[in-house]
Amino acid sequence: MKITISRLLLMVFLTTLNAYEMTTEKPNIIVMEADDLGWADVGFHGNQDIDTPSLDKLAAQGVQLDRFYTTPICSPTRAALMTGRDPMRLGIAYAVVIPWSKRVS
Repeated sequence: MKITISRLLLMVFLTTLNAYEMTTEKPNIIVMEADDLGWADVGFHGNQDIDTPSLDKLAAQGVQLDRFYTTPICSPTRAALMTGRDPMRLGIAYAVVIPWSKRVS
């Protein structure tokens, strides 16, 4: 079953809300996205060649969202993460947004 971006964000919100109700402290939410980082490029997914102790510790102490699908270029993925909408609906599914340009190339 493929989980859409909006469903993923809804699940994150509901999980956070549930955790918030169980504690009196405000939750700390960190969403990390890295360009060109493969599934097995981190230690907590079994990589023995690249040391990622800080990421491994964050993964062990936090929540791992393992079903977020990204596009091969960064702008559509970031737009989907920030808006909760599919990149195709945003009109940037196959393009990179250049900050200093007034158009999508």
